[in-house]
Amino acid sequence: MARYTTSIRCDLAPAEAFSLVADLANLEQWDPGVVSSVQTTGVGPGPQAEYDVTISAGRMTLRYVTTEFSGPRSVTYEANAPLFTSVDVISVRPEESGSVVTYDATLRLPLLLRLGDPLLRLVFRRVGDAAAGGLRTMLDGRFVS
Repeated sequence: MARYTTSIRCDLAPAEAFSLVADLANLEQWDPGVVSSVQTTGVGPGPQAEYDVTISAGRMTLRYVTTEFSGPRSVTYEANAPLFTSVDVISVRPEESGSVVTYDATLRLPLLLRLGDPLLRLVFRRVGDAAAGGLRTMLDGRFVS
């Protein structure tokens, strides 16, 4: 399993920060590994939202489905591909003068491929760092962790 977590403090109100980050249609604006992201079900983030996200690695399109929704505090998306499962948790908590956005992404390989976990962790760290930088820029924020 590979995991990447980042938290960013920004001046946006929690509801505004949540609507920006939780709407995966905005992914290509801040994640350089995303070629396109199109909402296929629902309008904006919500319990029924689904998105087709095309990533540059292999030009693969993943269907991200909402599995948990507690807007404007948190949302969990899951995508299943033949070689991995991606689970992304976005949470927002209020701060005195804005909010803290946490993005927690996990990639899980099937049991037979778990020997590749160490390599996957290295690659995922680079991909995550690039996405975190774009997210920080979009939110005009500062890294907390």
